[in-house]
Amino acid sequence: MKTSKIFSLGFAAVVALSAPLAAQDKDIVDTAVAAGSFETLVAAVQAAGLVETLKGDGPFTVFAPTDDAFAALPAGTVETLLKPENRDKLIAVLTYHVVPGKVLSSDVVNLSSAKTVQGESVKITAGSDGVMIDNANVLAVDIETTNGVIHVIDQVILPGM
Repeated sequence: MKTSKIFSLGFAAVVALSAPLAAQDKDIVDTAVAAGSFETLVAAVQAAGLVETLKGDGPFTVFAPTDDAFAALPAGTVETLLKPENRDKLIAVLTYHVVPGKVLSSDVVNLSSAKTVQGESVKITAGSDGVMIDNANVLAVDIETTNGVIHVIDQVILPGM
């Protein structure tokens, strides 16, 4: 089976997960808020001062970790990142989850990496088990917004910092 067919089959199962998140009339931030499973991500975006950026024209592709993904980080990590003195580090982590442009799941089969807004590249692996961004599994894809697209991931990915 060709990689693109494997990719398509893998995503067919997770696209159904994104149906409740479909928000073509909302921007990335409003879509994340409405979903209810990205409260930590939204709080981090607010603390980093990135709300207006992610409500801007874009387009952006956001690999959005769920609240469970943030909860899986070592104890105290989120609280430490949210402190004002760690704002630059928080911005680096958050912008590592954002790729300029609109990258849909159909585009990913042709990519092995993508350069993030933070400046480093994330590794993209598509196989029979689905798609991974660095070490995070993609849970839902192609949640289109007015200024880009969201792909839901199960881990917080971290730049080399």
